[in-house]
Amino acid sequence: MKCERLNEVIELLQPEWQKEPELNLIQFLQKLAKESGYEGELSDLSDDILIYHLKMRGAEKDAVIPGIKKDYEEDFKTALLRARGVIKE
Repeated sequence: MKCERLNEVIELLQPEWQKEPELNLIQFLQKLAKESGYEGELSDLSDDILIYHLKMRGAEKDAVIPGIKKDYEEDFKTALLRARGVIKE
């Protein structure tokens, strides 16, 4: 499982890091941590924070977070009716 997470981080990290080749890896990770709002030690930065930030980097501020998008409904009433089983897919 950890191998899959590592591959996902590398796949997302590579194109973004190539846009800023003047930074070494640690500098780039520090930049990502700061952009994401993470304030702890870099050694405690989780892969989840990196993955979600890299997926959302460059997206609109009101864009839906990946993973939540599958359950996303524009209309609250439709979401409520679907959750109660009134609306079937």
